Amino acid sequence: MKIVIVGGGAGGLELATSLGKKLGRKGTAEILLLDRHHTHIWKPLLHEVASGSLDAEADAVGYRAHAHYNGFSFKLGTLCGIDREKKVIKLAALTDDEHEEVLPQREESYDYLVLAIGSISNDFGIEGVADHCIFLDSVSQAKSFQSRLVNQFIRLNRDLANSQTDRKLHVVIVGGGATGVELSAELFKARQWFSTYGLRHVKAEHLAVSLIEAGPRLLPALSERISSAARLELEKLGVSVNISTAVVRADKTGLFTKNEERFDADLIVWAAGVKAPDFLSNFDGLETNRANQLLVDSTLRLREDKSIFALGDCAGFSMTGPDGEETWVPPRAQSAHQMASLVAKNIRHIVASEPLDDFKYSDYGSLVSLSDFAAFGRLMGGLSMGGLNVEGRIARLAYVSLYRMHQFAIYGWFRTMLVTLSDKINHFIRPRLKLH
Repeated sequence: MKIVIVGGGAGGLELATSLGKKLGRKGTAEILLLDRHHTHIWKPLLHEVASGSLDAEADAVGYRAHAHYNGFSFKLGTLCGIDREKKVIKLAALTDDEHEEVLPQREESYDYLVLAIGSISNDFGIEGVADHCIFLDSVSQAKSFQSRLVNQFIRLNRDLANSQTDRKLHVVIVGGGATGVELSAELFKARQWFSTYGLRHVKAEHLAVSLIEAGPRLLPALSERISSAARLELEKLGVSVNISTAVVRADKTGLFTKNEERFDADLIVWAAGVKAPDFLSNFDGLETNRANQLLVDSTLRLREDKSIFALGDCAGFSMTGPDGEETWVPPRAQSAHQMASLVAKNIRHIVASEPLDDFKYSDYGSLVSLSDFAAFGRLMGGLSMGGLNVEGRIARLAYVSLYRMHQFAIYGWFRTMLVTLSDKINHFIRPRLKLH
C-alpha cells in the first residue's frame, strides 16, 4: 500500500512521522511526503521569522533527514492536478532560481492520498493588495519581509544621523487576529535590538506601527476582556490600533479605508484572513466551500472519493457551534494536529481492515504572545465554567508549550528535550535578533 501526503506543514509532517514510525518502518506501507520546499517551520512562528527574532535556518526541520530517521520518504514537488480514476497526482516541473529545470513534470501514483496543503492569505479581491502588500504564508515571504525590515531600519538610522529628525519607519498591518497582533509587538522588540546592535539613532518614537482591523475588536477568538487588555498593551508600546476600519484600496505607499482615510506606509503586511489555495476548486470535480476548502465527511475523507483524505486548513469540516449554528472547524494549528492524529488512526484502521473513527474537534483555547512584553489567552476543556482566562507568565508558558507539543509530535520526548536545551543555550550565545 502506498500512502502519499501532499504538504509538509504541521499536520502533514506530523502525519508522515506517525505513519512512518507505525507502518513505514515495518514495511507495512510505503509513506511518501511531498512538499515544494526543503524544510519545515511551524506556521504560527512565521511572524517571529518576519521580525528576525527567530532564525529560520537554525530552527527549520529538513524533510529529507527527518524522513530518513522516521521511516518515510520525501520528494520535492508542487501539486498541479489529480487523476482520481488512475489514482495518480500530477506534479509541476521544478526549476531553480535561474529558471533551469531541476525536475520535469511528473506523476506519482497512490493507493491513499492525503491533502494537507494548508492555506494562503485572503485578499478578498481588494484592489492593490496582491501587488503591494506583504503576506506571511511561507518562510520565504517572512524572510523577504525581514530583509526589507533590516534595510528600512538601516536607511532610517542613516537619515536620523544626518539630522532628518522627522523621519519615521511606517509599518501598517492589516488584520487584528493573532498574526497581526503578535507581529505588531515583535516589531517593537526588533526596534530595541536594532538599537542595541548599532543602530543607535533609532528610538521608540521613530517606529510607527498601525494595526487595522475591519471588525469591532482585536482577537475575536478571545474574550472581550482579553481583547481589551491586548489592545491596551499594544497601545502602551506605541501601536496605533484602528478597529471597525475596512481597507478598500492599496498602493505602493499606503492604504485607503472605506472612509477615504489614508495610511502611509513603508511596509504593508496583510494578515486579514486565510483561505485554501484557489486551485483546489478546479481539481477533478472536487467539492469545495467558499474558502476553497475541500469538503470532508466525518472520517476526514473527501465526500466524492473515499481514497482521499484532507486535513488542516484545506479541509472543510462542518460542525455545530456552541449556539447551535453550523460552522467550520477553524484554520488553526490545533485543528491540523487533531486532524492529523485522526487520519493517522484511520489509515492504520484501513490497513487492519477495521472500521474508521469519526472526527470530533475539541477547542483547547487560544493564546497570543506580545513578544516579551505580555501574553494572553483562554484555555478550554474540563473546566467548570468552560474556560479559563490566563495572562502573564502562565499564558506565556502555555504559548511556548504549544510549539513544544508540535516538536514532541515530530521528534518524540527525548529529542524535544535536547532541542529545548539547545534553544536555551542559543539564547545566551547567539544574537537575540537576526541582523541580515
